[in-house]
Amino acid sequence: MATYTAARQWHVGNWGRLLQRFLLYVVVTIGGIIFVVPFYWMIRTSVMPAWQIYIFPPEWIPAELHFENFLAPFAVFPFGRWFINSFIVAGLGTLGTVISCAIVAFSFARLRMPYKDVLFVIVLTTMILPETVRLVPTYLLFAKLGWVDTFKPLIVPNWFAPAFHVFLLRQFFLTIPKELDDAALIDGCNPIGLLFRIHLPLSTPALGVVAIFHFTFTWNDFLYPLIYLNSINKLTVSLGLRLFQGQLALRMQDLMSASLLVVLPTIIVFFIAQRYFVQGIVISGVKG
Repeated sequence: MATYTAARQWHVGNWGRLLQRFLLYVVVTIGGIIFVVPFYWMIRTSVMPAWQIYIFPPEWIPAELHFENFLAPFAVFPFGRWFINSFIVAGLGTLGTVISCAIVAFSFARLRMPYKDVLFVIVLTTMILPETVRLVPTYLLFAKLGWVDTFKPLIVPNWFAPAFHVFLLRQFFLTIPKELDDAALIDGCNPIGLLFRIHLPLSTPALGVVAIFHFTFTWNDFLYPLIYLNSINKLTVSLGLRLFQGQLALRMQDLMSASLLVVLPTIIVFFIAQRYFVQGIVISGVKG
């Protein structure tokens, strides 16, 4: 009787796990379809002839592939220059964020100093202050410095350790065993050596997460370039896409091709660093 009961419980439990996995796959599949369909619609429209776009009911497969639609953004506006501007802003900003946040986070995680926890709480409280509250005083500051209509307001602040990324890296540094620090200190390593020889090589996943987060945010940012950039040759792709939408709203195939070109860099960056992204998200923020 006991053997039968145990077998029945195992059978019920096994079916329960299979049902949970099946429901999980169903939910993931539905979510994937919800996200993939708009992206496919953008790709489909970007290569579709103009006469087929406004057909009702809509057709899912283009009758002809018009790859020349991707040349329209570069013919109408300086789209290539806007791409270079976005790469400059996003690339230098990401580099500054990774370097500065790694140094500050290492200081909070490993160095001994008075009121360290209080200072860390103060850093975290800066995330509570809404961005809109800081817009006017920040703009006045950069206007006094003569930085309006330059890339400096979009790059320089990122070299001063944004709080969220400091928190993310600090939590990761805390997961590194202190025995490694003790062994390195015994061998004569100083704090700078601890950072560059031990912590940074072991923190590639977390650094990758910070880089992906910041690059994606900066590449897609619309508000700050709108505030600080005035010249058309200094616009980023987010502003350029909006200008393109306003001027050529009826040429949907050209607008979708421009949108696809703008989205591709962030997709490429994510797939290149996907392993680091997933690993960093899993093991970061679990200790503090």
